Amino acid sequence: MKKSNWLTLLQKYRAIAVIRASQIEIGYKMACSVAAGGMQLIEITWNSEGAPELIAQLQTTLPACIVGTGTLLTTDDLQQAITAGAQFLFTPHTDVAMIRAAVAANVPIIPGALSPTEIVTAWHAGASAVKVFPISAVGGVSYIKNLQGPLGDIPLIPTGGVTLENAKEFISAGALAVGLAGELFPKALVADENWQAITQRAKTLMHSLTTL
Repeated sequence: MKKSNWLTLLQKYRAIAVIRASQIEIGYKMACSVAAGGMQLIEITWNSEGAPELIAQLQTTLPACIVGTGTLLTTDDLQQAITAGAQFLFTPHTDVAMIRAAVAANVPIIPGALSPTEIVTAWHAGASAVKVFPISAVGGVSYIKNLQGPLGDIPLIPTGGVTLENAKEFISAGALAVGLAGELFPKALVADENWQAITQRAKTLMHSLTTL
């Protein structure tokens, strides 16, 4: 996927559902729930049970969705994810070798970074966008806003502190998109398998972002 196509998808959908599941069946239901709520960018973390199989299953049953993976820590993880068919790749850190490997394979990669130096390093290495993580540790929305002056040309995706309530503020502050995990999938709702409530949370999020 070309970088320009990936950025167009982010501009269109604005939010990525991040799924970390200890059972493949639960991960599948989590994904279907947010897809029913209108979310079409779905990340299955690589440390989820059966991540490669789940990615393949979702790409078959949710053809309208773009399904990728995250929490990739090594180049070996990344190569396995590419082989598994992940359509985009997230890492929690900036590793230039991993970025270059993804670029060579023509798969969008969004490395994690926190400081301006890390963000610029990731972007110059070929990142498709940069994940600002954990955003809650550095001031949240105000940090994204303050980055816009010097780094406004770099597409940023804050995670680790984005909520249903503040997601719109992050976009208004300059973020291209946001990533949400626990906010979409409260432990109690997942434990109760209350998929309808999770679908409603996804709908609420997408409605807030489409009114920008």
